[in-house]
Amino acid sequence: QAQLVESGGGLVQPGGSLRLSCAASEILGSIYRMGWYRQAPGKQRELVAIINRDGRTNYADSVRGRFTVSRDNAKNTAYLQMNSLQPEDTAVYYCYVLTVQTYWGQGTQVTVSS
Repeated sequence: QAQLVESGGGLVQPGGSLRLSCAASEILGSIYRMGWYRQAPGKQRELVAIINRDGRTNYADSVRGRFTVSRDNAKNTAYLQMNSLQPEDTAVYYCYVLTVQTYWGQGTQVTVSS
């Protein structure tokens, strides 16, 4: 059964950094896209950043220039380096994997607060 294991969330002060990881296992087929979505309380889930197998990326305007998505294809692992975090980045961050199916991680909480 497919598994997405996320790690790296937590509490950080404004201006700080965090790095999220998402390791995918037991995934059938080739992983075309990996990335991250987030959902803040009372809001809809939104795209944060995605990366295709060929390395092409796409970012939400709100995080472009502060966040960097990367992946290790050999390890089926995606990373999200988050710098200059702000309170509005507070949300549950979900790993996303696209093959012939869509897979979601269980979510990891990121809280930005002083």
